[in-house]
Amino acid sequence: METSNEVSKLSNEIGRNHDFHVEEVILPPSSPEGKVKKAMHNDFWDHLKEQLSATPPDFGCALDLLNDIKEILLSLLLPRQNHLRSEIEAALDADFLKQEAERGALDLSSLSKYILNMMTLLCAPVRDEAVQTLEDITDPVGLLRGIFQVLGLMKMDMVNYTIQSLQPQLQEHSIQYERAKFQEQLDQQPGLLNHTTKWLAQAAADLTTPPTCPDSADSSGVAGPSPKEAASNSEPLSPAVVLSEGFLNLLLWDPENEEFPETLQMDRTRLQELEAQLQQLTVLASVLLVASSFSGSVLCGSPQFVDKMKRLTKALMEEFNPRPEDAMQTLSEQVSQEIHQSLKNMGLAALSSDNTASLIRQLQNIAKKENRVRSVIDQRIHLFLKCCLLLGVQRSLLDLPGGLTFIEPELAELGQKFVNLTQHNQQVFGPYYTEILKTLIPPGQALQTKVEAL
Repeated sequence: METSNEVSKLSNEIGRNHDFHVEEVILPPSSPEGKVKKAMHNDFWDHLKEQLSATPPDFGCALDLLNDIKEILLSLLLPRQNHLRSEIEAALDADFLKQEAERGALDLSSLSKYILNMMTLLCAPVRDEAVQTLEDITDPVGLLRGIFQVLGLMKMDMVNYTIQSLQPQLQEHSIQYERAKFQEQLDQQPGLLNHTTKWLAQAAADLTTPPTCPDSADSSGVAGPSPKEAASNSEPLSPAVVLSEGFLNLLLWDPENEEFPETLQMDRTRLQELEAQLQQLTVLASVLLVASSFSGSVLCGSPQFVDKMKRLTKALMEEFNPRPEDAMQTLSEQVSQEIHQSLKNMGLAALSSDNTASLIRQLQNIAKKENRVRSVIDQRIHLFLKCCLLLGVQRSLLDLPGGLTFIEPELAELGQKFVNLTQHNQQVFGPYYTEILKTLIPPGQALQTKVEAL
């Protein structure tokens, strides 16, 4: 059962993430696992050095290593590269090399050069420099060790190339596999969609409930919802609109609420990560908006100044959740100093003592969830994400709500992650959503009867 779940998770990740790739696992040198791995590797290479330094040389480990290298080189070939396949098999033939070793005539230097030439031919451009560096190694054992390490990276490159080449087939297989596994569970547990039904019913109810009207503005000059925001609550009910509302509600999910939709259980951790990213962007945009209202258009028009503000804010994000007041107090002082110094460097008038005190006070107030600036920014990021679901990320970026232009690159990344997750989920569970929504949307209100990709 555990193996099946792991396969399902991997299938989901490949299908959902178009940029899915395998990365090298680097263990911290100080960790127990890292120490054990380093010790084992050093023991092997030290043993190989002892064998080759013996009189006469012992080529036992070297032959095993050369055979492993041959198999890796063969795995890097494309199906049509039959000539290279035959050449590698002949040059590194295990029986031939064994005979050479028994005669004491195994030439590791020539074999290493051949392997390097083959690696130069087969490696991706990103590995060219690493292969060239190996050519400067004169120690035979050090060279073989370097060859083996770079070949490991080349294997990873080939795996990623294969994944990207087969992405459409893998995505379709992932959709069919996940839906089949869920149907098996549903057959055994007829009530498995109860929480999903309740989740969609709540989304439909939210869309038909008149929104409360917040205050029109506050002291920081942030206006209330734009006409587009207000209009977004009067859209006719349709499966796409209800689903987008439901997906957005997941970013506000109460951790104590155990009735999480069954169809999104596998994505729950990813949704929590997106929620954390959204909260960080809310604080970041709030800080930048307040800072810009005091620093002026000239300073805020400087990419260097904006980048510095972002770095200062992001550096304190890890401290924000446990101690928001302390984090914002530290940040407010840093931002105030940076604005003062930047204005001075550009020959602009410094902030008055009253304005400096007001800047620090408004920045510190961002620590409060009910802060007006933070609330409006949060609403507008949610509006942006809703537009991403209904219109796509690129179209949504063309008409960003006010206050979000400073964080456009970060919003684009968040929006794409959210869209990828929801699209894959909908492709898997669309048939179930369609049947549920038929019972929730009155026929006269429904714009369509079948759930399609948002």
